[in-house]
Amino acid sequence: MEDDVKIGKDLVAAAATPMVLGILADGESYGYAILQRVGELSGGELEWSDGMLYPLLHRLERLGHVESSWGASPSGRPRKHYRLSATGRAAFAEQRRQWAVVSRALQRVWSDRDGGTDFAGAPAFGGA
Repeated sequence: MEDDVKIGKDLVAAAATPMVLGILADGESYGYAILQRVGELSGGELEWSDGMLYPLLHRLERLGHVESSWGASPSGRPRKHYRLSATGRAAFAEQRRQWAVVSRALQRVWSDRDGGTDFAGAPAFGGA
């Protein structure tokens, strides 16, 4: 972690659903593995707790976006596995579309403010 950035709760909450849907779009997973994947994808910048993940998984299940089933783990204890449903795949596609719009708008506003570089300091696409 380069600058030890603290990600605000609102941003973490907003990104949680598309993040989980995206992880599950890659295949079935279980809670601990999802938490590990979030950490990997963010370079360790996002560290979610069980108390954040499981209510989200349960909400996505109630909405019909995620299905679950119990399976064995290497330790022999049952482990709940989650996978996207057909409506979950559609919800993920819609989330991707919405976040692409937001991301492009943010890139443009940041590029306008900092002389053509993106938020990481590298030249933006089409920038100087």
